[in-house]
Amino acid sequence: MKVVLDQVAKGAALPPTSATFESGRASLARAETEQRPTVLGLIASGRMRPDAGGVTIDGSTDYAAMRRRIALVDAPDVSEPASDVTVAGIVAEELMFAGRASHPVAVGRCLRDLGASEWARSAIGTVPPTVRIRLLAELALLRKGVDALVIVSPDRHGGDPVEWWRFARELAGRDTAVLVVAGDASAAAIAAASLVERFDETAQNTFDEDPGRDDTDELPDLIMTQPNEEGA
Repeated sequence: MKVVLDQVAKGAALPPTSATFESGRASLARAETEQRPTVLGLIASGRMRPDAGGVTIDGSTDYAAMRRRIALVDAPDVSEPASDVTVAGIVAEELMFAGRASHPVAVGRCLRDLGASEWARSAIGTVPPTVRIRLLAELALLRKGVDALVIVSPDRHGGDPVEWWRFARELAGRDTAVLVVAGDASAAAIAAASLVERFDETAQNTFDEDPGRDDTDELPDLIMTQPNEEGA
């Protein structure tokens, strides 16, 4: 799967923005302000049509296919769970949506599989950010036909953005298309960490034949897009 957003815009809520995400790769789209991340997430998952620009999935404009195949994860005011709902309650509901058994035994088994049993009776608003994102993303992938995720504003929960970005890359390694919509600060932190990781690997595995050559001109395997608006 490959989804391309070409200069999509939505009134004053989203200036012209481009992004691409595809199977086997995690992509990061930068969006600031309160509304933009959710609006971009809705458009990227086929749940809102832009006022301008184009949206395609595998080269065709097919919003129905996007809605079937792309899950919108944790989008503020749209798909985020109420903060006081327990983790077990969320799992039961998602299992039901996925057409699976949702009784207490099935919920317990699912929580064990996801390594989240200790949080079963906790309100989702109190669990660590990476646990929350992992749980909601994995549950979304249980739905029939879903092979792509759009995760919106995971940085609003705090924590280290490098952790949830590492998880996004793990998902992509399972041939899932992943788009994460986050702010500039998170994008900068992830890019810096990726660059350090790349340099560490290079230092361990290769000999620099030309120490005077500048090897910093290529970014790591990270796509970062943002609205085409100065200061956005």
